[in-house]
Amino acid sequence: MLTENVKIKTGMGSDVMMKMFVGVTDNDWFNTVKKANCEEVNFWRPSGQNFKALNINDMFLFKLHSPYDYIVGGGFFVDFSILPSSLAWEAFGIENGVRSLDELKFKIKKYRKKELLKNNPNIGCVILSPVFYFEEKDWIPVPKDWSKNIVQGKTYDISSEYGSELFEIILERLRMMEFNDYNPQTISENRYGKELKIKPRLGQGAFKVLVTNAYKRRCAITGEKTLPVLEAAHIRPYSLEGPHEVKNGLLLRRDFHTLFDRGYITIDKNLYVVVSHRIKEDYGNGKEYYAHHGKQLIILPEYKEHQPDLHYLEWHNKNIYIG
Repeated sequence: MLTENVKIKTGMGSDVMMKMFVGVTDNDWFNTVKKANCEEVNFWRPSGQNFKALNINDMFLFKLHSPYDYIVGGGFFVDFSILPSSLAWEAFGIENGVRSLDELKFKIKKYRKKELLKNNPNIGCVILSPVFYFEEKDWIPVPKDWSKNIVQGKTYDISSEYGSELFEIILERLRMMEFNDYNPQTISENRYGKELKIKPRLGQGAFKVLVTNAYKRRCAITGEKTLPVLEAAHIRPYSLEGPHEVKNGLLLRRDFHTLFDRGYITIDKNLYVVVSHRIKEDYGNGKEYYAHHGKQLIILPEYKEHQPDLHYLEWHNKNIYIG
């Protein structure tokens, strides 16, 4: 059994007891993400209600609807956000467990059929990464204290009797799978009180959502808050070894994102906007953009560790900017 001093150190630097949440899964949702072998998923909740059951990096497990009372996979909690369904589709695509935005809206309506839904209803997005799936022969029966009346899910502390037993079984399954994103041996050693620090590996969808929320859903340069025209920009492009990290991101209005990616705009080490003279030379205009030249970013993330990293900004200045 695991002892009560098992802890996990989150990315924010605080030590907390590790928990697991066993979420009741739409079977079609699970089959879709498993078949697509999604490495991150949006376990969306049609009601749009908040989700506070887990801390960052805690384990979220998938339990199929009855009569299939088995745990069939899971993932690690990255973040929760309430998003318009269109943005959830744009960020995650098939990682929503559906094949189209129309299918997503159809399923939202199915679960909220008593409501008069807007054309673009909000949903609660539980973002998980990385994700693992068990083969049917390795499915795990739900703990003995599981009630048939549970609709959404149940939280387990890994120091509790049933939580500890389930946690050990999950670790054994991950060992069998050689799941390299999560080191079961390190975790098992941690039962005697050693700290365990896990760094979440974000995918493209999680990157978009976390950057959007970090910048309070407003363009860093203009303050624009019309969500459909805002995009999460990599400072150092992912295709050029730039990571999916919030500190490597900026939330920009779509036209500013385009100019930033093409090198017509950059941000200096003091977080001032720099606009290249090449906009006017190449396109004969650009008055609106030059109005922002020399001004500091007006929106920044609250947490220092989420603000633009100077190394990535310097890289953009030297390698992308064409001033």
